[in-house]
Parts: sequence; structure tokens; C-alpha cells
Amino acid sequence: MHEQFPVLEQDAPYLNHAAVGPWPRVTAEAVQAFADENMRQGSANYFKWLERERDLREMLARLTGAPSADDIALLKNTTECISAVAWGLDWQPSDNVVLPAGEFPSNRLPWLAQSARGVAAREVDIRATDEPEAVLIDAMDANTRLLTVSSVQWADGLRLDLERLGAACRKRGVLFFVDAIQQLGALPIDVAACQADFLAADAHKWLLAPEGIAVFFCRADVRPKLQLLQQGWHMVDRSWDFDRTEWPVSDTAVRFEAGSPNTTGQAALHASAGLLLEFGMERIGAAVLENTDRLMTELVRIDGIRLNSHTAPARRSGIVNFRHETIAPGTLYQGLKERGISCALREGGVRVSPHFYQGETELAVFLEALAHIV
Repeated sequence: MHEQFPVLEQDAPYLNHAAVGPWPRVTAEAVQAFADENMRQGSANYFKWLERERDLREMLARLTGAPSADDIALLKNTTECISAVAWGLDWQPSDNVVLPAGEFPSNRLPWLAQSARGVAAREVDIRATDEPEAVLIDAMDANTRLLTVSSVQWADGLRLDLERLGAACRKRGVLFFVDAIQQLGALPIDVAACQADFLAADAHKWLLAPEGIAVFFCRADVRPKLQLLQQGWHMVDRSWDFDRTEWPVSDTAVRFEAGSPNTTGQAALHASAGLLLEFGMERIGAAVLENTDRLMTELVRIDGIRLNSHTAPARRSGIVNFRHETIAPGTLYQGLKERGISCALREGGVRVSPHFYQGETELAVFLEALAHIV
């Protein structure tokens, strides 16, 4: 598997998958082959491209636990997925939406914008408690229309209990939206098990594919409840039948894909998703959490280092955020950057996020560099 990741050939480890994941070799080769095919043959093989698109939906259904590939749309990014719901619902002036405070702007701004329609956004502090699910559930009332959460929080890696939240939403008749951008591709996830109505995730982080393509799961019985924000040729049944006079919108999640697809992004994500499925999400998740366990154990052995991330096993993800008692986070970050180590400065700490194909060797280089800085 290591031969699929030329990034490992670098002297300094890449520890920033929570921002952008490096492509595997198979993904780069798929894009290069697609570009060469297009250069030499144009769209002569377009119907084969459509077969790949259908295959990709099946792969993403397997990765998300979706009941059917018909529940999967291929959109541009997580923001577009979230906006399809935020602007598509028939909100009533008394409605409210509940979300954790400090969500990434993509999962915050579309909901706050609904204030123009009389919808209140209830932002709940989940970091001041050991029971974040409880405070989110307690914030819901008879007027709550939707709960939206990032399954893994983007700054500190806090992982939420989606099954508990989903069960609470179902009991109350509340819609449940999961932003899975920091989980899908890193840890197993199952929309059926957690009773999610919607799930969204960009491909360019843990899914190891390019920006510009994202997976959007929408439950079948909820799809008709969303007003469509765009109209176009690709979202209809039998989209290639141009001789008809009526254009009924597809009953599948394709209804959210108005225009021409990102065929290059599909070629890339098809390759990356295939690699993840071949290795297996259970094995990937175990490797990711093993890295996190090692980091949490070793970081606190460095004088002055403290963890910002939650340490309870059920709360761990692929993200670890740390600080130093006396050295500013920016100084730590700059020192690591000067040594070629890719990481991120987030919410009062340094965020590192290794993936499954990395391990003891890469983490040892990072830990040694950090020890020299402090």
C-alpha cells in the first residue's frame, strides 16, 4: 500500500489531511489517463464515463452506508450540499435549527442566513461539557426543524455519537444533517445506523481526491420535501433523451445535479474510493485511531505540551490538537513548517492529522522535531 503514496518519500511527514489530502498514485494516474484520453479522443467514450459515474455512486453508497446508490448525488463541495438543504426546506417563521457553536463556516453560514426567513439558529456550546450530545438534544424543542453537526469537529477532532443524536432526532421528528468531511475516508460511518437524513463530505480531505467534487446523501423520503434551487438537463430522468417535450425531474438524488458533471473529479474520486474500499474502512479506521493514540501518548511526554483534543477513546478521531504552556501556537507551527512538516494552526493550538498509510516512522520524525522546538 505504501507505494500508492509518494508523499511518504519526503523527509518531513505530511500531517494535514484535515485540510487537504495528498492524492494516491492510482488517483493521479487516473486523472492523467483521463486527460490523455480526452486530449486524443474527446468524448468518444462518454458512455463509459457514465458507467464510471454509476459505479462511483455505488462505491460512495458503500462508504456511507446509504441504502442505495440512488441516494447519492455528486455535487461541487460540502457548502453546496448544505445549501441545497438550508435553502430547499420550506421553513416556517417559528422554526429553529440547532448546531454546535464553532462549526466550520460551511456548516454555519447557510443556517444563519435563514434568519431572513424567520428561522432562529441555536448555537450550542458543546466543549464545556463531557456530554455534547445531551446539550444538543436539550436545545431542541417543539419548533426545532433540523439538527446539524460535524461528526468530527474540524479544529480539535471531537467525535460525536451520531447514533444517539440520530435516535433523538427521529423520536422528535427533527431532520438530521451530518457534515462528515472530517470522518468519511478516515473512520467508518453509516447513515442508516445513525438515521441521518442528509450527509455531506468534500472529497479533498480524508477521501484523498481533488477539490471540486463532493458526496451528498439524501434520504429517499426526504428528497421531495426540498425545493430545487437549480434547473438543468442533468437532473432529469433519461437525461440523454433530447427528442422529448417533457423533462420530469429524477426521483433519485441526481435531481440535485443540475448541469454537466465534473468528469475529471469523478475519475479521480473513483480511483481513491476504490483504494479505500480495497483496504477496508474498518482497517483504515483502526490505523487512524492507532496514530491518534500514539500521538496523544507521546505528545504529553514532551515538556510543556498539553492536549486541546478530547482524550476519551470514544471522542477520538484522526485529528489531534495541542498547545504549549508558554510557547505560542504560532511559534510551534512556524517551527514545524520550517522543518517541512505540514500541519495547521487552529483554535489556539497546532492541529495534526495523519492518515492510515502513515505510522510510527512519520510520527517519530514529527515528535522529534517538536521536541527540538520546545
